[in-house]
Amino acid sequence: MSFHPSSKNNTSTDRLPLGVFALVAGFVLWMVIAAWAGFAGPGYSDVALTVVTGLLLVAIGIPFVLYRMVHANDPDREPPQKLREWSAREFETWQDHQKGSQAAAEIILPIAAAAVGMTAFAIVFHYAAAHAV
Repeated sequence: MSFHPSSKNNTSTDRLPLGVFALVAGFVLWMVIAAWAGFAGPGYSDVALTVVTGLLLVAIGIPFVLYRMVHANDPDREPPQKLREWSAREFETWQDHQKGSQAAAEIILPIAAAAVGMTAFAIVFHYAAAHAV
């Protein structure tokens, strides 16, 4: 169910703006940088970090390709929205609908927590390695 501009009282949508995808991709990039900065070193750690980086890139690449396919093949697609406009509207999920800002927070929060956690692990790892006896 997409937003149709002709209906006046239907202000809900089931599509995410590109800004949500950009924020998720930014947090994935943050997590990759934190992992490489914190755990790269001699031995096989670079191989493991390369595999993890590849998996994270695939996790971002698949939704991006699907987003592009849907928008390229949808003849009656709505024009792209700004994140601020979208967050004030209703967002439809398969169960119910909720405010767009709440939906964006629920989508972005897990990857943001993972990025902050990876940064914390890297800081603790560097501190512990520097003070090891």
